[in-house]
Amino acid sequence: MSRKNYVFTSESVSEGHPDKVCDRISDAVLDAFLAQEPEARVACETFATTDRVVIGGEVGLSDQDALHDYMGRIEQIARDCIRDIGYEQDKFHWQTCEITNLLHEQSAHIAQGVDAGKDKDEGAGDQGIMFGYATNETPALMPAPIQYAHAILRRLAQARKSGEAPDLRPDAKSQLSVVYEDGKPVGVSSIVLSTQHAHAGQSSDDIRAIVEPYILEVLPDGWITPRTEWWVNPTGTFVIGGPDGDAGLTGRKIIVDTYGGAAPHGGGAFSGKDPTKVDRSAAYAARYLAKNVVAAGLAGRCTIQLSYAIGVSKPLSIYVDPHGTGDVKPDAIEAAVGQVMDLTPRGIREHLQLNRPIYQRTAAYGHFGREPEADGGFSWERTDLVEALKAAL
Repeated sequence: MSRKNYVFTSESVSEGHPDKVCDRISDAVLDAFLAQEPEARVACETFATTDRVVIGGEVGLSDQDALHDYMGRIEQIARDCIRDIGYEQDKFHWQTCEITNLLHEQSAHIAQGVDAGKDKDEGAGDQGIMFGYATNETPALMPAPIQYAHAILRRLAQARKSGEAPDLRPDAKSQLSVVYEDGKPVGVSSIVLSTQHAHAGQSSDDIRAIVEPYILEVLPDGWITPRTEWWVNPTGTFVIGGPDGDAGLTGRKIIVDTYGGAAPHGGGAFSGKDPTKVDRSAAYAARYLAKNVVAAGLAGRCTIQLSYAIGVSKPLSIYVDPHGTGDVKPDAIEAAVGQVMDLTPRGIREHLQLNRPIYQRTAAYGHFGREPEADGGFSWERTDLVEALKAAL
C-alpha cells in the first residue's frame, strides 16, 4: 500500500540557469528549421561557458540551398535567445560572447531507419523507453512540488523582465518540500530559493524581502505556515551566475523538465530534438494519454510507459499503472489507449500536430502542466480523449 502521509521535494531551475540557456538555444534552432520545413530533421546540442557558446549536432532539410542559408542564421538565433533571457554580464553578454556553430548534415544511416521503417512505415528515430504521468492532486493534473516550483520561478522571471524586481538576475533555482496528508498536498515544510542578484552587498534577508511576496502569490492559501523553513540564497552572495558561473549543456535537466522525480523517466532528453525522435514525441504522447486517463476519472494517478526500436514504427509495449487509484483494470486501459491514438511516430506527430515551431517555449518551466495554446503549443496537455477512452472500455 502506498504511503499517505509524507514530505516530497522537487526542484525547478529558471530560464537563466546555464543548462536552460542551452536548452533554449537548441529548441530555438529546432523551431527555425521547422518553420522552414515541417519535416526538418534536427538533433541540436548546445554548450555554454564563460563568454562562449558552442552549438553542434545534426540537421537536415530537403532543400540543400535552404540548409546552407539556415546554417548562416544560427549565430543570431543564439544571440536572440541570450538577449531575451536577459544576460548582459561582463563575461556573458548576448552581444559579445563567442558563438561557434558546428552543426552538420544528418547521418544517412540514421535517416534511412526513420524514413523507411522495417514494417514499411516511418520508423522510430531510436530505441528507448518513455514515461508519461498524471495525478489529480493539482488542477493541471501534475505533481504539486514540481508544478509550484516552476510557478515560483516563472513569476520571478515576469517580475524581473517587467521591471517590478530590477535587482533580480536571470539565474535561479527553486525547491519545494511539500507535505502530504492522506495522499493530498496540504502545505510546504521548506522553501529553497537561490537567485542571482545585482549587487554584492545584498544579503539573504534583502533577497527574501524581494522574492517572498511573489512566492506567496503563487502558492495555495494556507500552504505557508510559521513552521515553514525558508532558505533564500543560503550561501550568501550570488552575483556571478549563468554560464559564467557554471557551464551549461543541453538535456541535463530531464527531471526538472518532467515530473520532478514523482514518476519514472526513460532517460532521454527533449530539447533540440525534432518530433521524429521518440525521446520527445512519445514522452509527450505518454503524458497526453496519462492526463486523459486521469481526466476521464479512470484513475486518480496514472503512469504510462511506451517502448520503441529504431526503424520500427509501432511501439513494442504499452504499460499502464493506475497505482490502485481506479476501478478499471490496467490491461483494459492499455488496450483503450492503443485504440484511441495511433502511437507510431507519424501517428503521434499528426495527432498532436508536432511538426510546428512550438518548442522554444518548452525549454524552461517544464514541458508538462502548461496550458494548451492556440497555435498548437503544448497540444499534449489537451484532455480531448476523455470520451473516446470511456467509449473504448
